[in-house]
Amino acid sequence: MDEEAPPPKSPPLSPPQQAAFHQDDATDDDENVKQLEECSALYLSLQDCLVNRNRNWKSCQMEVQALKACNERRKNSKGK
Repeated sequence: MDEEAPPPKSPPLSPPQQAAFHQDDATDDDENVKQLEECSALYLSLQDCLVNRNRNWKSCQMEVQALKACNERRKNSKGK
């Protein structure tokens, strides 16, 4: 009798995306990130997006626009 081969295993599932796990990373030694103050978490989210999307800026426009808006708010509040 021929034995039936077991069905092929499906590829492992990728881990779920972690959301905003850089909230406290502004305390890192990177002075440039610290200078962003309240926008630092958005900057780090953008960096994560770019890494996860193979540096595809078009795929990260939501993060780009959020960082841009934060920088505009910061600039406007310092100008007053």
